[in-house]
Amino acid sequence: MRHRLTLFVVVVFTLLSSGCVYQAALSQGNLLDQEDIDQVEVGMTRGQVRFLLGTPMIDDPFHENRWDYVYFLRVGRDEAALKRWISIYYDGDNVTEIVEDQELRADL
Repeated sequence: MRHRLTLFVVVVFTLLSSGCVYQAALSQGNLLDQEDIDQVEVGMTRGQVRFLLGTPMIDDPFHENRWDYVYFLRVGRDEAALKRWISIYYDGDNVTEIVEDQELRADL
């Protein structure tokens, strides 16, 4: 009987404490300053953009004319607190278009 009571207490304690697990903030991608993004201009080279913004999050070999910088931050179990997606399009080695503030999926 005493063994069953001990087992019951351990199981109840485990179930109650499992809901109190700490979940750290999740940060993914390139955190970019708006000042750096504003410095990127049409006509810049890939090297200049990489110097300003860093290595792109997505450098797709199937779309060599586009670099994507994606960032999102989720704190705990809440929805993403900060989401950002910027695409830079190239013609050869020079920037032709900068697309800011694209929508990320809502479930991120």
